[in-house]
Formats: sequence, C-alpha cells, structure tokens
Amino acid sequence: MNWLYRHFLKRLFDFILSLTAFIVLLPVFILVTVLLYMANQGKPFFLQPRPGKGGKIFRVIKYKTMNDQKDAQGNLLPDEVRLTPVGRFVRKTSLDEVPQLLNVIKGDMSLIGPRPLLVEYLPLYNQVQRRRHEVRPGITGWAQVNGRNAISWDAKFTYDVWYVDHMAPWLDVKIIFLTIFKIFKSEGINAEGVATMPKFQGNDR
Repeated sequence: MNWLYRHFLKRLFDFILSLTAFIVLLPVFILVTVLLYMANQGKPFFLQPRPGKGGKIFRVIKYKTMNDQKDAQGNLLPDEVRLTPVGRFVRKTSLDEVPQLLNVIKGDMSLIGPRPLLVEYLPLYNQVQRRRHEVRPGITGWAQVNGRNAISWDAKFTYDVWYVDHMAPWLDVKIIFLTIFKIFKSEGINAEGVATMPKFQGNDR
C-alpha cells in the first residue's frame, strides 16, 4: 500500500486536494494579494528558484512579505526591519503558503514533504541530508509540525529524512491535522532573535 501511495496515489490526492483548497481559498487569496500589493509597492508575489525532487530546480510561488528597503550603501536592510505589518500577519497565519498550492497543482511540490530550501544550500548537504530530495518538497511537513523555524538545522534535516523513510497515508493525514493545530497556536514561526531562520552554513562551519 505504501509503495502505491508513494508512486501514484499521493500525487493524485495532492492534485485533487490542492485544487479544491485553492478554489475554496480564492477569496482569501485575492484579498491578501491586494493588501500585499499596496504594502509592497505593487509587488505582492515573487518567484524564487528552489530544488525539488531529485534536486531539479523549479520556481516556487511566494507572497512577498518583506519590502525592498535598503541602507545608504544600497544593501537590503535586515529581514526583521523589512517585514511589513501585513507580511507579519500573513506569516503568522501561514497564509504565505497559499500561492504554493499552484506549485502543487503543477506537480513541482506536494502538500506534505520536506520544505523546499535555497538552491545555495545544495552543495552544503552531507549524504544523509541530501536524501530529503528523494521526494517532492511540501507546503508543510514533519519538520514543520515538530518545530518549524524554532528548531536547529540538524533537527530539521533529521525530521525530513525520517519522513522520506516513513512516508505513508496515515502520516500525511496526521501532519495535515498537526499543521492546522500549529497554525492556530502560531508556533515555530521564527528562530530566536531572527525574523525567520538563520541561513544554513553547512556541517563543518
């Protein structure tokens, strides 16, 4: 059953559930888009390259929750300074994940899986950490319901690889319900002292 789910049924459920969710959330999607359009000088979205299954690069669709304010030298200000009030609310309520339903519909992502991280991290992974790319990245995942940005990178990768080895229908259903619970509690949104999560520096730094 798990083999059938991993290689066929999971993608079918992803498509049906994400399309349904996007249709239901369309009014919210439009409202948040308008608010961010006004908060970010006409730029509610941005596309960012991320590695997917097998390390294949795709463009993730994200809400732009930070503005582009720069210092006198032309460098972007710190994340916590550029995070707009609207953007902070969108992150706190996890509405920033809604546009990624389009990535799931397209087939770049799954509803459940390791979060797609930055392309620049690819050469920094060790052999075990690299296994997170054996499955499609997800909007939410085992690491997200076990701490999200409030846990260490080592713990995050451990949870990701554990999910790869234990992917099953019951586990995905559990993650969906735990995600809803975490959203209402607003847990793990950021690591201590930063707006989101410190950059991954590799295992020997």
